[in-house]
Amino acid sequence: MVAATGNADTSVGHGELIKAVDLALTTHGRALLTGPAGAGKTEVVRAVAAAAEARRESVLRLAPEAADQWIPEASAAALLASVPAAALDQLSGPQRTAIALLRREADAPRAGRDHIALRLAVVEVLRTLAARQPVLLVLDNAQWLDAESTDLLRFALRLTPPRVRVLVAECVQGGASVGEPLCGPGVPAIRVPPLGADEVAELLVRHCLPARLAGRIHQASGGNPRLALALGHSLAEAAEARDSSAHHADPLPVSGQAREVARRLLAGVSAQARRTLLLAALASRPTTSLLRRAGRPDAEAELAEAERAALVRVGEDGTVEFTAGALLTALAADAGWPERAAGHAALAAAVDDPVQAVRHRALAVDTPDQWLAAEITEAAAVCRRRGQRALAAELGLLAADRTPSWLAGEELARLVTAAEDAGWAGRADLARRATRAVLTRDASPADRVRARLAVMDAAGQALGALDETFAYAMDEAAGDPSLQAAVQLRIAWKHNLSDGDPVRSRDAAAEAGRLAALGGDQTAEAMALTVRARMGRILGDTDAEEILAEALALPAPEVPLGMRNAPQYLAVRHALFDDRLADARRQLMVLLPAVQRTGSAEDVFEVLRSLTEVELRSGRCEAASAHARRALELTIEAGLSPGPAWYVAAMAEAMGGSFARAAAYARRGIQASQEEQDQVFLSRSLHALGLVELATGEAAKAVATLRRVAALEAAQQVVDPSVLRWHGELAEALIAADAPGEAAELLDRVRTVALGLGRTGVVAALDRARGLCLSALGEADAGVHLLESTARRFDDLQLPLERGRTLLALARVERRRRRRAPARAALRAAAEVFALAGAAPWTELAREPAPGEGGGAQAPATAVLTEAETRLALLVSQGASNQEAAAKLFLSVKTVEARLTRIYQKLDVRSRAQLATALRTR
Repeated sequence: MVAATGNADTSVGHGELIKAVDLALTTHGRALLTGPAGAGKTEVVRAVAAAAEARRESVLRLAPEAADQWIPEASAAALLASVPAAALDQLSGPQRTAIALLRREADAPRAGRDHIALRLAVVEVLRTLAARQPVLLVLDNAQWLDAESTDLLRFALRLTPPRVRVLVAECVQGGASVGEPLCGPGVPAIRVPPLGADEVAELLVRHCLPARLAGRIHQASGGNPRLALALGHSLAEAAEARDSSAHHADPLPVSGQAREVARRLLAGVSAQARRTLLLAALASRPTTSLLRRAGRPDAEAELAEAERAALVRVGEDGTVEFTAGALLTALAADAGWPERAAGHAALAAAVDDPVQAVRHRALAVDTPDQWLAAEITEAAAVCRRRGQRALAAELGLLAADRTPSWLAGEELARLVTAAEDAGWAGRADLARRATRAVLTRDASPADRVRARLAVMDAAGQALGALDETFAYAMDEAAGDPSLQAAVQLRIAWKHNLSDGDPVRSRDAAAEAGRLAALGGDQTAEAMALTVRARMGRILGDTDAEEILAEALALPAPEVPLGMRNAPQYLAVRHALFDDRLADARRQLMVLLPAVQRTGSAEDVFEVLRSLTEVELRSGRCEAASAHARRALELTIEAGLSPGPAWYVAAMAEAMGGSFARAAAYARRGIQASQEEQDQVFLSRSLHALGLVELATGEAAKAVATLRRVAALEAAQQVVDPSVLRWHGELAEALIAADAPGEAAELLDRVRTVALGLGRTGVVAALDRARGLCLSALGEADAGVHLLESTARRFDDLQLPLERGRTLLALARVERRRRRRAPARAALRAAAEVFALAGAAPWTELAREPAPGEGGGAQAPATAVLTEAETRLALLVSQGASNQEAAAKLFLSVKTVEARLTRIYQKLDVRSRAQLATALRTR
């Protein structure tokens, strides 16, 4: 028995759970904590025990191990061994003797011991401890208690006083609960829930594991913390072994510790249930009826057993879903080849989808078969027509593996097609596998290039790690303009995404267009023009729209390189940049069903991303949040790079959800983008974080974050301020951080560019910041006039959230000059705009102070004091004169006087005494 200690991971997803346990202990004096192995019960127990110790309670903890359940009274001996000697001194002679015998001879024969005295001794010890201070008895791993100790504790706990509280944590897998009889009837039973994807990401970050893999690891672990960490470490070890970073879409290695954790979870069910689970793991879409047809007549009962052990979920329609993807891998890996082959053969006869029947028949044999290979190839073609590109790639590889050696040409063609299907689906693991096979055969340069292009297409945002692949592809494409154009297109994408160099990207796209025209490939030519137009927009080129129009004029039926790279999609992005939101939304609604039919997860994600941004700017936060959720779910399901999805989620939360969640998403997006060397979405995630920091009054942090955005944008030579609108936010942060002069310089510089390019929405956002700047520089009337006119302009542009933010800024300025009625009117107008848009966090910022709150305590967070103002306010409130404060802060007296005036205005106070009171209240 040991005292509980804290743990670094207790706060990951367990904050509310710990509160629930504390409440149950306070209300009932007993609490039962349940959950599967590795769910985090021990971490919760430690946190609760540590909190009890901090309250100076006496904490007794017992944590038996698996071997202890076979040793009679082993746990009772361990419990009593840690009881302070002073608590034993008051026991009667027989009781002390019984305890002494137990502590010295726990494994000796029980005959001859006074068991009644032992039971009474345990009761007396607990009463003695409780008489001095409250006691928390923690029983962790209660499922390993031996029967004799369980019986003893059940007797003792019935007779303990209320000052003895009991927390029992157990893992119930197949057997009966130990905790319920120990704690008595009506005990609150609290189950440890699985971690969400966000919490898994936080767990990985704390253990220095790649955050970009959080979605895949969450899917594979089912939110089980122990399994998630084991999978993360397995990935890190696998990456280190091959001297490269693990790709976000690689299959997770369920080996070593991860496999042991999975096995431990599976050990909670019977052998018969595990056989049924193996069959479910081999099936693509398992159902109870399918499993019955495949030879498991008791499937319902066996799946019910597995469901009780939290291994699967069985839907009302009989669909079977594993709670953790790693369980499927562990089941298949631990089964021998004969058992797997028999399972596939049974499923081949039971499934009703011809494609799945072919797949299972192929997996039931391991010898080449010309006719079977042809059937698999046809099944892959069916999947391609359905838009199931990932399955098509798997079947293509399977067809190649079943092709006899004397059909080497057919085998090679199947491998190349499988690689291209994998590239389309974003399955980097399958693309690399197929490409490696192509490169080991007598393939033509064209086939080798096609396979390498598939690896590039599957890489997602991680193109920066493929320099060698690009070099080989360029060499092998020599002499074929169409292939050279295809490689140059990918190089152009890499220069933009990974290198952050739009000039080189534009030049590579121009070369790709020249080569495509030479080779007669109009589709590649249109895409090359699209890249040129995209880079031209970034660089502020005046001919960017003309180049895009030229690309749109070219015939482009089905785009082989993805809709996200087509001129039609870029036209949508330009409409979004120009605030032509109705046009952008209308075109996106046409593209959404089209990209869903193609089977390209990246295309679907891009359309959802743009829809999120369009709906946010249009003031429809609920619709935007729905699109963002779908984008994030798709990213996890398809194994796409998570940085862009986390950015989209951050923006949706920042406007319509929660500032705290938005900041968390943004930080994960930053980390994932850094890990994948994605400069484009690194800037965007930083911008999302800076916006949240500005809104929540952390001006100094916002300045630092948004300056990083400015540096990245400068390094990427971004000229057009409509692409990523961070400039106004940085100016507002500088003003809040007491640097209005620097803000004015930034605004003047960017405003000139925006006016020259005709970016009216950008100019309006800059004018909002300029109105705040004028107020900070002492020109309050001019600032108010500019903010009022800017709010009207945003109304004309149909940008409601921007109008609401402008009204919020107007309320701040009016409050500072003590014009309370206009300030309240602006605040109410802002609140109405935000409420209508569903912008929950901004609605809260615009909440009017309640009567008696003093007009400042509940002011918008953006109106709080800056760090510099806070330091001065504290000094002055503690009695420092202006001269003394100036000396301590290394400022002039004049600066102190000006800053103190602003502090008085912000807090609506008139004297140093009122300032001190306001600070104490805040």
